[in-house]
Amino acid sequence: MRLVFGLGRSGLGVLRFLARRGERAAFYDDRPRPEEFKEATALGHVPDPDPAPGRYREVIAAPGVPLDHPKLKALKAPVIGEAELAWREGTAEILGVTGTAGKTSTTHYLAEILKAAGVNAMAGGNIGTPLVEVVDRAEVAVAELSSFQLERIRDFRPRVAVILNLGVDHLDRHRSLAAYHRAKLRILENLTAEDAVVYNAADEKIARAVAAVPARTYPFFPGPDADAANREAARLAAAAYLELSGRPHDPAALAEAAGKAPPVPGRFEAFARHGDLVFIDDSIATRTLAVEAALRRAPAPVAWILGGLDKGSEPERLRELVKEKVALILAIGRDGPRLAEAYRDLVPVVAIEERGKAALVRAVQEALGRLQSGSVLLAPMAASFDMFESYQERSRAFREAVREVAWTPSS
Repeated sequence: MRLVFGLGRSGLGVLRFLARRGERAAFYDDRPRPEEFKEATALGHVPDPDPAPGRYREVIAAPGVPLDHPKLKALKAPVIGEAELAWREGTAEILGVTGTAGKTSTTHYLAEILKAAGVNAMAGGNIGTPLVEVVDRAEVAVAELSSFQLERIRDFRPRVAVILNLGVDHLDRHRSLAAYHRAKLRILENLTAEDAVVYNAADEKIARAVAAVPARTYPFFPGPDADAANREAARLAAAAYLELSGRPHDPAALAEAAGKAPPVPGRFEAFARHGDLVFIDDSIATRTLAVEAALRRAPAPVAWILGGLDKGSEPERLRELVKEKVALILAIGRDGPRLAEAYRDLVPVVAIEERGKAALVRAVQEALGRLQSGSVLLAPMAASFDMFESYQERSRAFREAVREVAWTPSS
């Protein structure tokens, strides 16, 4: 019997995947939610409140479970993650996308480009839908892969690997930047000459790592427009997959599909106006690189809503940009006020004590009271989990706050 260690979106996805194959597994979670526990047992799986060493032949751990979790280490059993399971036992070919910033958009664009080329492609993984929910429903699964997911691969080998960039993130988990980058670069370790890698050739660390693998290479050089770079990486990855598969394709049609692919909901979306003030939702911008791109695009002067659960950001990196574009910082969540300290000598900072949606209501009120034009930008540079279940819930709360305080639909 196998043990699924950790429920949540990924763990439940794995249990559904196993149930579809007629496999009965055990499951464990430190703090199981009643609704998740109910679904897991309804699928025919068995709770194990105290897993013991020697009981399980293999453990499938959710991404959020640390490698050094005491109960997990005590089991002394082989441990894999969802990506490894999907690759081993799913039916779809897998294309993998990773990087510190832009991987959600690139994953989304790649799936859309492939669909436009006539391929039954679906996006899954860190993008929202568990990868194991996709690999039995599509010909090609485009997987957004976090460092947490890549930590637990063994033989996982995407047909096309995409590496966008290596910045700073998840230092609370990996402890060092070197360990974080090693986890990201694991996407390369099993590639063969029959595979391809699309990579940011401007990043020397990525270029050195790619030079050591036998896969076909498709370099790109990102410019200042992050969205354009993501679309280009996705176009290259689509072309690489079609070439590897021996499918005829029109480069011009791929480029057109890349340009027309709609953005990810919640990725730098201007959704409302109040006079000359535009409200922009970029709740997904949790990394410094993504926030930098958002601040560059946002109309000045900017009221920047910043904060949440810091995972290892680089606030000092943005000082010149903040000085140039930002008129007001609205610091929310557990770490917002601390992150905003890097800019107190440059712009006014309002530390907001309210929690949840109330914090965003207050932020919108403060912005309306201080700016008549420009933009109000939610680009938190931090995870949502201190106050919200996900970046999507934070996005919905921001939009609801704007509707309650100052709603004029954006044209």
